[in-house]
Amino acid sequence: MPELPKKKVGIIACSGEEIPEGTVTRLAALKVLESLRPRQTVTICLPLFLAGGEGDRAFARFYPTIAVDGCEKRCAARGTEMYSGKPAVSIVVGDSAPADSSALGSARQLSARGMQVVRDVAGQIARHVDRLLDLQWDRRSGFPLQPPEPQEELKPRQAACSCGSGIPVQTLQVAGREVTLVALPLIFTRFREAGKLPNDSTMTELMQTVRIYNPIPEEEETAYAQAIMQEYSAFHRRSQ
Repeated sequence: MPELPKKKVGIIACSGEEIPEGTVTRLAALKVLESLRPRQTVTICLPLFLAGGEGDRAFARFYPTIAVDGCEKRCAARGTEMYSGKPAVSIVVGDSAPADSSALGSARQLSARGMQVVRDVAGQIARHVDRLLDLQWDRRSGFPLQPPEPQEELKPRQAACSCGSGIPVQTLQVAGREVTLVALPLIFTRFREAGKLPNDSTMTELMQTVRIYNPIPEEEETAYAQAIMQEYSAFHRRSQ
């Protein structure tokens, strides 16, 4: 099985701009990404995700994702489930906000109550991040007991994007159309390092591994296998 980048949690926030709850989702997500859990989280851009951003979709297939929505339409959660898989956590700001949304202020300018809800939701997201990554914190130092990276990097920083998460994708021609497969370059590298030649025996194992990370329609399995094996053969020749 390919060795994937270090595990993080993706945060995908509602992009609705017509209601104050939408502003709350984005500010709460930003607070987590930049100050509360900067090293443990990355942002997933909802518009890019829905438009077909393979980096974002690949990340959400591999790693736990927290969807933060402003209302019961749950656009972030539903979009994640449609294209990558059900999010590990789905938060709706309305569950933590006053019944009268006007108490939050406006979409352009939150009230003091609205900013308090931002802090509440950000804290909720951070607790879910800790649970998903099984993190335990030293309350005195403010650092994880077993930090995955040096402590000096625990400073507010710009939010990292999931499209730079290090999960490679590769596009192949399958039955006359382009198909993007996640982690294929990693899989090819691991098979080449294991000395697996491009033959029928390797094809069976290769397809089993590719299928772990990518949905392959049963009726197109032969076409996928031919395209993947052809690409692996070319990769194997280039690596010699």
